Order: sequence, then C-alpha cells, then structure tokens
Amino acid sequence: MEKLANAGRSFYGTGIAGLGIQQFIDAGFRPVIMAPSPSWIHETPVWAYLTGAFLIFSGALIAINKKIKPVWMLLGVLLFFFFLAFHVPYLLFINENSPRHLGLWTDPLKELALSGGALIMAGSFLDDNSENKANLIRLGSICFSIMLIAFGLDHFYYAGFVATLVPSWVPGHLFWTYFAGVALIGSGVAIILKIKLSLIAMLAGIMIFLWFIFLHIPRAIAAPYFTDKGNEVTSVFESLAFSGILFVIATKTKKD
Repeated sequence: MEKLANAGRSFYGTGIAGLGIQQFIDAGFRPVIMAPSPSWIHETPVWAYLTGAFLIFSGALIAINKKIKPVWMLLGVLLFFFFLAFHVPYLLFINENSPRHLGLWTDPLKELALSGGALIMAGSFLDDNSENKANLIRLGSICFSIMLIAFGLDHFYYAGFVATLVPSWVPGHLFWTYFAGVALIGSGVAIILKIKLSLIAMLAGIMIFLWFIFLHIPRAIAAPYFTDKGNEVTSVFESLAFSGILFVIATKTKKD
C-alpha cells in the first residue's frame, strides 16, 4: 500500500508542477488558479511566474516524495487563499450569473480540491497514530469531496454536454454520463461520511485515472495548445492530480 501512496503523491505533485509550467508557457495564470478579477494581477506576468515557480517547486518535492511538510502546507494555504480571496468574491459579487450556474464554479472547486490535496499530502507522511495526520487528511478529504459531489451534479445538470466528452468508441454516452455522475456523488458523500472509505477512494481513484488515460490525454493530443488555450492539457494535469489524491486517501486514512 505504501507504493500506491508514493504513486499517488507523485501523481499529485506532477499535476501541480504541470500547472506551474503552463503558467510560464502562457505568461499568465491558469483559470483554475486565479479568477479573472482583480485585473491588476493579470496585467503583468510576474505574479503568474512567481506562483508558477512555487507550483513547480512544491509539486516536484511532492512528486519525488520529499518530506518537507511546511512547503506542502504552504501550497495548501496558498491555493485555498486564492480560492477564497479571488474565486469566491468574483463569482458571488462580480459575475452576476454564477449563483445560478453550477458549471461556472468548475475552476474554483478544482482549486479547493487541489488545496485539500496538499493538506492530504502533508498529513500522509506523519505518524500513523498522529492526531494531526488524521485532522489534515480529514480536512483535505472534505475539501476534495465537495468538488466530487458538485461535479457529479454537473453530470445531471449538463448531461447533454458531458455526453459529448465520452470517447466516440464507447457506446451509450448518456448512460456513462449518468453512471459517472452517480459515482462522483456517491464517492464524495462516502468519503465525507467515512463509509467504506478506503475502498470507495480506491475505486474513485481508479475511475479518474482511467479518465486521465482514455479521455484527457487523447483530447489534449487532439487539441493544439494555443488553439484551445491549453485547457485540455490542464485537464490532463488536473485528472492525474485528482486520482493521486484519492489513492493517498485510500492508503493513508486512519482505519476506524
């Protein structure tokens, strides 16, 4: 199980570092990291470069399983700060359509999940009987599960669109759309309520890792980077990171 935990940390760290590299390629923030407002933070690439450098640095440390808890904690705090200080105010007070459209919360909830992932990674290296370990992984798991539940609901609210994302060679696009929606909602609820936690997290991690291989990588290969603004490449890094988070939850959660 420790090998799977190491793999999960490597997946998460690689995903985080990948997002940082994209900020250098784009000379700007990825939407998952920073909201469109405030405008001043987007007017010069220096802020994106500084944030990108930290994402690469911290992601690389996590990917190689380097035990530097303060760096991992700082990553979690930074991502949560960006979520709370920029994404949430923008969607609640500036983008007047956002409260009625769950889909507009996609990037903010992804950042919340990634911030929770950093806490999970930090907690995963602590002693198995440590209360701090249990608290960090528990808090991180809740942040991550909020995203799972919301994305599961998206599969029902926007079923027609989500069905178009299913690879053409897979039959029954609408069936798999609803199936994935149920799986995401069920996984999020089960993780929060600690119902068969290790098993559910493992299965959800496998599901998202399969999406990483069969859905996101082919879509990224098919989409020229600067034509789709790098969004498909971002989805590759995000799905890899999300699967890694779930594998660490599955292997490092304290058994009750």
